[in-house]
Amino acid sequence: MATSANEVGILVFIDGIMDKMKCLDILNKNLKQTAQKLSLGSNSSIFQQDNNPKHTAEIVKLRLLYKYKMRLHTPPQSPDFNAIENLLSKLELSAHKRNIRDKEHLKTALKGEWAKITPQATQTLANSLP
Repeated sequence: MATSANEVGILVFIDGIMDKMKCLDILNKNLKQTAQKLSLGSNSSIFQQDNNPKHTAEIVKLRLLYKYKMRLHTPPQSPDFNAIENLLSKLELSAHKRNIRDKEHLKTALKGEWAKITPQATQTLANSLP
């Protein structure tokens, strides 16, 4: 998942357990498309993610260093510094309101909720950060 102050990026579903190699695969397959969708240039954008070990693995850090020179380092899973954590909470609440039957139904529900996120919502989240 990715967001900017003006909109959400591409929603990617992960099958299996997330590890450094899946993280790298997601970056390789989706980072460029997401940056284009969000109108972000690699030289002017600041990349942010938490300090989860799969995000800070050497192979992932090297990929990001090559693509994004400017990165914002934040405490692990800190909603105070990462707007995506707040957005995930809202998506989770929306999903709990539905009678989810299976994995595919959950994916469909999350895609629908993701599509409903407005630029005003992402701006509010970005502006709420200290």
